Amino acid sequence: MSDNLDGTTPSLSHKQTILIVDDSMMNRALLADMIGDDYDIIEAENGIEAIAAIQNQGTAISLMLLDIVMPEMDGFEVLAVMNKNKWIDEIPVIMVSSESASSYIERAYDLGVTDFISRPFDANIVRRRVTNTLMLFAKQKTLMGMITDEVYQREKDNSLMVSILSHIVEFRNGESCLHVLHVSTMTELLLNQVVKKTDQYNLSANDVSLISMASSLHDIGKISIPDSVLNKPGKLTDEEFEIMKTHAAVGSEMLTDVPVQQEEPLVRVAYEITRWHHERYDGRGYPDGLVGEEIPISAQVVSLADVYDALTSERVYKKAFSHEKAMKMILGGECGTFNPFLLQCLVDIEDEIQEQLKVTSLSTRSERDIQKVIEETLLPGSNAVSNRTLSLLDYERMKYHFFASMSNEIQYEYTQDTDVMLISDWGIRKLNLPETIRDPYNNEELKTLFGSDRLKALGRALRNTTPENPVVHTDFEVEIDGGYRWFHLTAQAIWVGDDHPEYQGSLGKMVDVHERHEQLNDLTFKATHDSLTGLMNHSYARQVFADRMKSHPDGRFVLIVMDMDHFKNANDTKGHLFGDQVLQFLAEILTQCVRGDDIVARVGGDEFVIGMEVTIDPEPLIERIFSSIPSEYEGFPISVSMGIACARGNECSYNALFRCADEALYDMKKAGRGGYIFSTSALNDDVNKDEVHSVLSVIESAQQENIELVEKE
Repeated sequence: MSDNLDGTTPSLSHKQTILIVDDSMMNRALLADMIGDDYDIIEAENGIEAIAAIQNQGTAISLMLLDIVMPEMDGFEVLAVMNKNKWIDEIPVIMVSSESASSYIERAYDLGVTDFISRPFDANIVRRRVTNTLMLFAKQKTLMGMITDEVYQREKDNSLMVSILSHIVEFRNGESCLHVLHVSTMTELLLNQVVKKTDQYNLSANDVSLISMASSLHDIGKISIPDSVLNKPGKLTDEEFEIMKTHAAVGSEMLTDVPVQQEEPLVRVAYEITRWHHERYDGRGYPDGLVGEEIPISAQVVSLADVYDALTSERVYKKAFSHEKAMKMILGGECGTFNPFLLQCLVDIEDEIQEQLKVTSLSTRSERDIQKVIEETLLPGSNAVSNRTLSLLDYERMKYHFFASMSNEIQYEYTQDTDVMLISDWGIRKLNLPETIRDPYNNEELKTLFGSDRLKALGRALRNTTPENPVVHTDFEVEIDGGYRWFHLTAQAIWVGDDHPEYQGSLGKMVDVHERHEQLNDLTFKATHDSLTGLMNHSYARQVFADRMKSHPDGRFVLIVMDMDHFKNANDTKGHLFGDQVLQFLAEILTQCVRGDDIVARVGGDEFVIGMEVTIDPEPLIERIFSSIPSEYEGFPISVSMGIACARGNECSYNALFRCADEALYDMKKAGRGGYIFSTSALNDDVNKDEVHSVLSVIESAQQENIELVEKE
C-alpha cells in the first residue's frame, strides 16, 4: 500500500466516492465502467434513493452524476433538496442527460450544478470532466488561502532579506541577534500606540509594518567599524567614539548606493532610520543635529526602542538594567532628550513591552490578520467562491496559471482528496515534469529529483502545521542538467474548518536561490573570518568557544593568547606587504599544527588566539605548537610569546579565561619574550576596579552630555 504525500498511510478505501443517479441501469453501468478504475462507485436509480444515499454517506460522497428525467423524484427536485439542506455547497454535481435544451441547462446551473454532460457519453470527456470538477471544487476551498499566501509571502520575503543583512551586522558585533528582533517589535508597539493617540503623523497600517521592518537596518553602518572599536569591552576614547559615530552616516550612504530605485518606500524609510536614529529632540544628536520634528517619526521611534533595548540587554561592557531602571533613566533624561509625546506612549505600553519582548521572532502582520483584511476588502460578504458555475473557477485557474507562467518560480498545488499535484509551466520546463502528477509521493520522477525521504519529511512537516502557523520553509539542492542548484521551498498547508480544521493539501513555490545561497555563504564567511589570514576573527571565535564551554561544563579548556615579538620591525624594515606575508605564514603554520577541532583566530595586528578542549595534560600539546613555529621567514627572525589559561567549562566565562591568558602573555613579555607561561590569576567573572570605573565613567558622561548610555548599540 502506498503512502500519501503527507507521509500517512491511507485507509483501505482511499479512492474518492462518486454517486451515479440514473433510472437507466445501462447508463449507470456505462458511467461506472468509464470511471470505476479510479473511483469507488455507488448507484441510485431515482431521486429518493439519491437523497437517502446522501443522508447515509454525507460528505464521503465526493461527486454526484445526476440525471434529469427520473420517476418519483427527478434531478431538479434532488437539486432543490440539496440546496435547502446546503448539501450543494459540499457535494459538486455534474448533470448528465440527453435533454440538451438551453432551458434545462440554464435551470440546472441556476440550481447549482457545476457542469453538464450530454448523452451519448464519450469516455474521455466523462473522465476529464469528472477529474476537472473534483480539482476545481477542491480549488474553491483554497482560493482564499492562495490570496492570503501571496500577500503574506511578499511581506515575508522582504523581511527575510532585511533580516539577513541586519543579523550579519549583529553577528559581527559579537552579540546575539535578539537586539534586531527587540527593536523591530518595540518599534511596532510604539507606532501602534502613536496611531491610537494621534493622527498627527498620518501613519497607516502599512506604514507601521514598513517602519518596523526597516528598523532592523538601523545599525547596518556598523559593518564599517573596526573590530577593535566595535567590540571594545571598556569605555571608548574620544577618538574611538568619533569613529563609532560615523556608522549612522555610513549606513545611509550604503543605502543611497544600493542599485534599486531610491523612491521605493522601504529604501526611503530605511535611509531615515539609519541616518537619524541617533538624533535627539533637543538637537544634540548626530550626524546632522536635527531638532524636534525635523527628525522623521520613524527615526524618533527607532531611537527610543534602540536605547531601551540597549539598556535592558547584557553587553560585554555592562550588565543588563531592569525594566524599571531603564524606564527611570529614559524618562529622567539620562539617555538623551526624546519627544515628550513618545515618552508618554512608552509609559502607556510598558506592560505590553515586557510581555512582547519575550517573543524572539520578527513582529510582522500575522497571516490571520491578512486573511481578515482580504475578507473585508476584496471579498465582502463572502468567505467562499460560488460553485455554481464551472466557468468562474476556470477563470480563476486561468489567472493563476497566467501569473505563474510569468514568474520564474516553480509553483505547485496539491489536493489531498484527489491525491493530484499540479505543476506550473515554469516547473514543467525547469524540472522536466508533467503538469499533472497523480499519487505524487510515489511518483518516480519526484523521488529522483527530491528523494523519497525529503518528500516524506515535507509531508510530515505540512501535516504537523496548524491553521495559525501553516507555512513550512526549507532549502535543498536539486540535480538539474548534470549539476546541483540550491532552491528555497515555501509551502503552505491548507486547513479548512473553524471548530475542527482538516488538512486539505498544500500550495507552494520553489525559487532558485543558488546565487543568493553562495553569496550568503560568502558574506557569512567574511563576517566571521579575518580577511588577511582566513582565520576566524575574534568575535566569531569567542562565540564558538563560549558555546563549547557552555555545552561541556565538565570539560577542560585551554586558551592560548599569542603575539609575535618585535613584529613592528618587519613593517619598518621590509614594508607592510612583507609584514602581511609574515602574518599569513604564521597563520598557516598554526592551522597545520593544531588538531582538527581546535580553534585558531586572529585577534588583531600580530595577536592570535588558540582554543582547545583537552582530556590530558595540555603542556605537551602547547610545546608541540610552540616548537612548530619556524625561527625565521625569508630571513626575518620569528619569535612568539604565549600566555595560557586553563579552566573547566563551568568555572568561568570566555572573557575571564581570555583576560587571564592575556595577563599571562604580558607576564611572559616582561620575563624576556620568546616563550610561554601559564596564568596563575584567579579564574572568576568578578569585575575589577578598572572595569567598574569605566562603567561609571560612561554613566557620568551620558548624564552630562544627554546621550544614550550604550551608544555602541
